Amino acid sequence: MTTKNIALIAGGFTGEYEVSINSAKNIAANLNPDKYRVYTILINRNRWYFANDGAGVDIDKNDFSLLMDGKKVNFDFAFITIHGTPGEDGKLQGYFDMLGIPYNTCDATTSAITMNKAYTKAIVESIHGLHTARSLRLFQRDMHDVAIVAASLHFPLFIKPNNGGSSVGMSKVYNVAGLPEALQKAFHEDDQILVEEFIKGREFSVGVARLNGKIIVLPVTEIISSKDFFDYEAKYSPGVTEEVTPANLPAEKIDQIAGIVTEVYLRLNCKGMARIDFILLEGTEDFYFIEVNTTPGQSAASLIPQQVRAAGMDLMEFYGELVEGAIRH
Repeated sequence: MTTKNIALIAGGFTGEYEVSINSAKNIAANLNPDKYRVYTILINRNRWYFANDGAGVDIDKNDFSLLMDGKKVNFDFAFITIHGTPGEDGKLQGYFDMLGIPYNTCDATTSAITMNKAYTKAIVESIHGLHTARSLRLFQRDMHDVAIVAASLHFPLFIKPNNGGSSVGMSKVYNVAGLPEALQKAFHEDDQILVEEFIKGREFSVGVARLNGKIIVLPVTEIISSKDFFDYEAKYSPGVTEEVTPANLPAEKIDQIAGIVTEVYLRLNCKGMARIDFILLEGTEDFYFIEVNTTPGQSAASLIPQQVRAAGMDLMEFYGELVEGAIRH
């Protein structure tokens, strides 16, 4: 059996850099060493390089190769685990498409669309059983009259970057007085932002993946935060959030959720693994879509690894099938 060279790509240009590094460490530990030779490639705004024990070896961007001990290393596969740009928004996907190197994520078009929360909502909101919160999209170049925002939507409101992850730059505001600071915070992360009505209910997240040609919905996780909402601190600070996998939901509700998220995956033309976040509205249990994450976190404690284990699956087999499935297709 020939060992394949895998470029495990981590880092990125955003505040999620360290989250990406942690994801890469767990993936590297769970890629079968009998099948794959893994090279962790770190990407930042200044450099792309193989993070070996020394000073690092730079990537030749002309063909995405390495020169190691006088020998050229080409890659059979790119395992992208960058959260945010350029690994989640389609930029790297387009680059690898041009080089003919298969990768684990959605294609360039889907990655770009799903990175944009407003565009994603517009595509999925006609799915049967799926609801979306009322919202406004604001651009930094335009004037922002807080009175118009306040008159258009009902408080409380979430203000968040339209293109971003890990809840960086996100705020919850309860009245007009809180809007200016929240808008400024979100615009610090992105030049377009989403102002969205708060949906009160239980928050959940579920992974969807195509394995052996079939779409598999993983066990649902309920996210119970001691904070007012699931922000960056709640996601990454121990003890702030309780994550219950599998979630305490009746079988018929789990079936309904599986049908909705499968349709989201298909409607957006997702590939590999994706994670869909949603709220079940208090009182009615209606499904309210939050967002889809096409490069979800993969640290040992992250939601997808939790859900893979809860499904009784082996994480090494799961990652291996993501690699082999993408190479086959």
